[in-house]
Amino acid sequence: QLQLVESGGGLVQPGGSLRLSCAASGATFDYYAIGWFRQAPGKEREGVSCISAHDGRTYYADSVKGRFTIARDNAKNTVFLQMNSLKSEDTAVYYCAAGVWAWGSEAQDYDYWGQGTQVTVSS
Repeated sequence: QLQLVESGGGLVQPGGSLRLSCAASGATFDYYAIGWFRQAPGKEREGVSCISAHDGRTYYADSVKGRFTIARDNAKNTVFLQMNSLKSEDTAVYYCAAGVWAWGSEAQDYDYWGQGTQVTVSS
């Protein structure tokens, strides 16, 4: 069983930056692709980004491409999501998820989920 804990959310002004972290424990972290998803009130969950287990392949949704960067440190069992040029529409609860065979924004491919961290972009 893999446990995931997100951190780094908060309140930021439009144009600002935040870095989210996803810390993993309980299983071999570098077996898993890691994805970030978000869900805003009244909206469906959206796949934001993901990173492969070993070779550094990344995926970004069009809505965040050029603004968000995903990275992982397998030695520290952690994945990061650097979010720059934040917009009000980025406001959501952000979740990280893990799956051995997962890729992209297909939530059903991910087996383990964190509890989420709130990101609010507002002036």
